[in-house]
Amino acid sequence: MQPAVVPPRHDKGIGHNAPALRCAGKKPWPCWFRARSDSNVRKTLFSIIQAAGWPIWPLILCSVVALALVIERLFNLRRSLVAPPRLLDEVMGLMRQQLPSAEITAKLEANSVLGGVLAAGIRAVGGNPRIGEDELRQTFENAGRRAVHGLERYLNTLGTIATAAPLLGLLGTVVGMIEIFGSQAPTGNAGGNPQLLAHGISVALYNTAFGLIIAIPALMFYRYFRGRVDEFQLGLEMAAAQMLPQLLRFAVRGKSGGA
Repeated sequence: MQPAVVPPRHDKGIGHNAPALRCAGKKPWPCWFRARSDSNVRKTLFSIIQAAGWPIWPLILCSVVALALVIERLFNLRRSLVAPPRLLDEVMGLMRQQLPSAEITAKLEANSVLGGVLAAGIRAVGGNPRIGEDELRQTFENAGRRAVHGLERYLNTLGTIATAAPLLGLLGTVVGMIEIFGSQAPTGNAGGNPQLLAHGISVALYNTAFGLIIAIPALMFYRYFRGRVDEFQLGLEMAAAQMLPQLLRFAVRGKSGGA
């Protein structure tokens, strides 16, 4: 009696790089499911936008602008670009004997926002060795104001979006209510149009929800960025206060040398 011949198996598992899992030709179930899921998501988003009506488009524009501003501020408000931790110590180490050269000052200004503030004070002393304390302090204050103004860039726009998004959602709610009342019959006996009634409710609810979805994260990021700017502003003021007496040493030398 001969043993039964077992036919070879041609179905390989996932661990063997089975060609059946490729998306070419007939789609196996993972690729088919993923393609179907993407299609369902696109159809769902399109149906929501269509059901929300025309008031949703200003909200979509606000969401795109708010997202772009959040990404831009997250990138530009990094500590390495605003106030590197060791920068002040390095600058004060260079100023033990003499003022930095013009080339070093230019590199310092391009280094960060804090470097620009410190470079303004160095240039003021280098350009006018007889500068007084009040004038040098005013130079630091002006440079600090310019720096803080740059740090606050686009924050007003983000705050405006956080405030206006709920109002735009409320506008969509009012438009939806108008469509609801417009769908009712004038006499009140024959009933209204169910499709117009459902569309009006969709417009009202979707726009309210979209307005809150946009406003809440925008307000949170606005508050976060405001606190971040205030923190950097305090750091710039403290750095300028530490730099002031070091620069006045060279101003005093110039004053005594001129006498």
